[in-house]
Amino acid sequence: MKKIVITGLGTINPVAKNTNEFSTALREEKSGIDVIKSFDSSTIPVKIAGEVKDFSPKLYMDRRKAKKFDRFLQLGLAATKEAFEDAGLNAVDDWKESGAVTVSSGIGGVHTEMREFYELYKNGPRYVSPFLIPMIITNMMAGVIAMEYGLNGPNFAPVSACASSLHSLIIGAMLIETQKCDVAITGGVDAAVTLPGIIGFSNMMALSKRNDTPEKASRPFDKERDGFVMSEGSGVIILESEEHALKRNAPIYGYLLGYGMSADAHDYSASDPNGKGPALAIKRALDSGKISVDQIDLINTHGTGTPIGDNSEGKAIQSVFVNHKPLIQSTKSLIGHTIAGSGSIETIAGILQAKEGFVHGMPNLKEPDDNLKDLNFVYQKKEQKIKTFMKNSFGFGGQNASIIVEVV
Repeated sequence: MKKIVITGLGTINPVAKNTNEFSTALREEKSGIDVIKSFDSSTIPVKIAGEVKDFSPKLYMDRRKAKKFDRFLQLGLAATKEAFEDAGLNAVDDWKESGAVTVSSGIGGVHTEMREFYELYKNGPRYVSPFLIPMIITNMMAGVIAMEYGLNGPNFAPVSACASSLHSLIIGAMLIETQKCDVAITGGVDAAVTLPGIIGFSNMMALSKRNDTPEKASRPFDKERDGFVMSEGSGVIILESEEHALKRNAPIYGYLLGYGMSADAHDYSASDPNGKGPALAIKRALDSGKISVDQIDLINTHGTGTPIGDNSEGKAIQSVFVNHKPLIQSTKSLIGHTIAGSGSIETIAGILQAKEGFVHGMPNLKEPDDNLKDLNFVYQKKEQKIKTFMKNSFGFGGQNASIIVEVV
């Protein structure tokens, strides 16, 4: 089986427009949560989110393309550009005919959908953009990347809500392992900080309503948590076979050692309260890489801040990591929940921390839930060497994914 290496990273999220900024923001434990600026939220119960501010698409693509692209496509292409440059892929093209793209979105072009449906109901069918469909469908992120870079390999978008980008990574790894390609462009993006996006999750009672203190609203695992904070952002990760990366003298961040997937088979939105599904994904990731629990230094959790979800993940970790207590963190405590972008953005966070020898804390974790107090939470940033970490992501529908990365 071919070894899978990570050679390129790119992200744009509420605290950073590139990986260098992201590393600094993580070290400083900077919060990206604020009062919503992109639309008037005064009449709705949730008025906070994690927005990418001052984003200029023309820095990443020409204006004609930008006009045809929904915000989620713009953010995704921006992160892809950084990842390509980081990996040095622009200098070689021997891989492009088989190059795979599995970058996904959970929600797609909700900005465009909202705007064009308004035109439909206000002015009639003739005012709807002919680009409506390609601007909103979730698979278009993978398609746009292939068009931009001339990639002819497998191209599709695994859609599993908040687990989408980890599934993207896993499928990319599988394609390389089975020799369908040498390089896979993986990751995820969402840009659903819109009126319907916020209202939809708010009416499900899924979002925090701490409007008066936005920076303190995202409280994964805290006893007083009251829901997650919606955010937007993208993360793109370049995977390669070790053989191909070494042949072209590519920079190597680390190895994707193992991965696991499972289903809760429980409820369309609520996690299995006993954590069976997440525990299966975690165990399968360990088994696939032949990795023992004591090799895991850090778990970057899904950790959204929802009462049931955090308990489910905590119980899953407790059931697997019985005699070993890895460090536990949630990057969502700083940037909120970027939906399909979360798995890849937070994997990038894990890699950057391991490369630089620190672990960010969770400033809003004051007192853990009573059921989770034995977990080894990182409350404040600490200088610590991390070699191997696990990343978990769980999506609506009970779709779970876990990966294990060794950083070199």
